[in-house]
Amino acid sequence: MIQISSDVIRGYNDTMILYLLSDQPSYGYELSKKIREMTGGKYAIKETTLYSAFNRMEKNGYVTSFYQNASNGKRRTYYQITDEGRAFYREKCEEWKLTKEVVECFIAE
Repeated sequence: MIQISSDVIRGYNDTMILYLLSDQPSYGYELSKKIREMTGGKYAIKETTLYSAFNRMEKNGYVTSFYQNASNGKRRTYYQITDEGRAFYREKCEEWKLTKEVVECFIAE
């Protein structure tokens, strides 16, 4: 199976993460697993990429983090989307529509 290059999708990692956080807070491993499942294994986000995205988005005010103990007693860092994150997500969705339209001009099927 062909997997998508991280270079191709890099600009949309934040969008995917914010989408997954739009319903409820979550932690890194759970989000990574959801991305892999939703893409049918075509994209697996690297742990370093995921946590870099969390740090960047938290710095920009798109997510906040909090700690919660898991059932096994380990402390997990959960992330939740902010209102600014929701606005950024909507902007990125509009940008994607335009990007897709432009790139499709050059894709021969």
